[in-house]
Amino acid sequence: MIVKHLEDIIGTEHDVDTKTWRSYRLLLKKDGMGFSFNHTIIKAGTETYIWYKNHLEAVYCSQGEGEIEVIESGDIYPIRTGTLYALNGHEKHFLRATSDMHMMCVFTPPLTGREVHGLDGSYPLE
Repeated sequence: MIVKHLEDIIGTEHDVDTKTWRSYRLLLKKDGMGFSFNHTIIKAGTETYIWYKNHLEAVYCSQGEGEIEVIESGDIYPIRTGTLYALNGHEKHFLRATSDMHMMCVFTPPLTGREVHGLDGSYPLE
């Protein structure tokens, strides 16, 4: 069994802070679950370009508001508390936060813990 507490992640190598988001990496590849789980805060007033060409991601918003824009189609979907979206087609997108958005994120293949978006918007494969 794995039990972790957010306060034990804050300030460690698994607390990844960037200009537009901060991610607490709770479950990682080394935990052997076949997926990873993050609590990520998308910072208010920011826009992040993302393209998970190497990963599938499901996201649940537990707090906050914003939107996701799918670049290829131009579709824009509002995000608010209780919204789930899944990037099952490796969609290139913009993620915009009106207020701080607390996002619960599941990745497959799992993250190792220190990933940040490359210039193309993706996380590298290990």
